[in-house]
Amino acid sequence: MTPTRPRVVALDVNETLLDLAPVRAGLVEHGLAPDLLSTVFARTLLTGFAAATAGTWCRFRDAFDAALAQLTDLSAADRGRLADTFLELGPHPDVEPALRRLREAGVRVVTLSHGSPGVAEAGLERGGISPLVERTLSSEVIRAWKPAREVYLWAAGICDVEPARMALVAAHGWDVHGAIRAGLTGAWFPRAERTYPAVYDPAAIVAEDLGGAVDALLALPAA
Repeated sequence: MTPTRPRVVALDVNETLLDLAPVRAGLVEHGLAPDLLSTVFARTLLTGFAAATAGTWCRFRDAFDAALAQLTDLSAADRGRLADTFLELGPHPDVEPALRRLREAGVRVVTLSHGSPGVAEAGLERGGISPLVERTLSSEVIRAWKPAREVYLWAAGICDVEPARMALVAAHGWDVHGAIRAGLTGAWFPRAERTYPAVYDPAAIVAEDLGGAVDALLALPAA
């Protein structure tokens, strides 16, 4: 089916919108290598995905704590302080103009994360762009992790829009793949990943950056 211009655009939060630099700085403050962040973040996702696949569930914060416990010798208190740094995240420089472009075009904007509630709100507020976002959604509400199909369908239901008229923009191929499988329009751009994985369903849009993804969505034909 040919994708059409979305009425609602949902954006992933961690890495896609918000810069994880404060978490990296926290690792350094505890004497750890800055490049450990990518491994810790990947292990956090692995922990959450594995729990969900096995039929159980855990919070993002708990998965992050488990990843740190597996990869470092940090105390529980220090791991907790590192988890708190997610509330210090701020948006990447390209986020504000991209969100403003969507809003000026009459497209509703939401965030969709399986991260801890409050993280998206704090980051958007820090960047002064909260007014550009209609609502922030965390799948902790339904005890699920992306890329489970139910998360995207839940988000579409909350926004009162058909899945086909909702798009998901993310810098993670697995997230875009999940959205596509749920009937949303998927748009991917590189942030931490170099290419969109060929093993996934093709994304409707593969752009060079966030601005390009937004422009491509707005250029889709109206239904």
